Amino acid sequence: MASLTRLRPNILRKLISPKLNTLRLISTSKKSQDTAVVTEKCEVDDSKTVTKNKNWVSYGFDYKNQEEDENVTHATFFFSVTCCLIIGGFVWAYMPDMQMRDWAQRQAYLEIRRREKLGLPHVDPNLVDPSTIQLPSDEELGDTEIII
Repeated sequence: MASLTRLRPNILRKLISPKLNTLRLISTSKKSQDTAVVTEKCEVDDSKTVTKNKNWVSYGFDYKNQEEDENVTHATFFFSVTCCLIIGGFVWAYMPDMQMRDWAQRQAYLEIRRREKLGLPHVDPNLVDPSTIQLPSDEELGDTEIII
């Protein structure tokens, strides 16, 4: 950013908008010599003139009526964005915990509090009774390295 402030204003102007060099200005001043005078009044029959938008491209809901096509398009996008995304996101964010994550965490805190009141460690070192475990003898282990 500091290097941009060191640039000269002309160089900076060319970097930001290079199309200004190809800009053509058109004079729009009123020229009194180019006017024409019409003395006859022309009557226009309003019943024959139909205001159709010839450049209308349908959104795909109604190919014959432009107003109906636009109304259905706006309604479709309103319901899809508002109802599905906004309301659906709200429901998804506030729906109950289906996998019981919060319940398991609450139970863990309650168990820790109970063990602290009784003076027990958080996890019992003898959770599995050592008499039920059968370890291999030294002869069976041989030269196997034991990492604890």
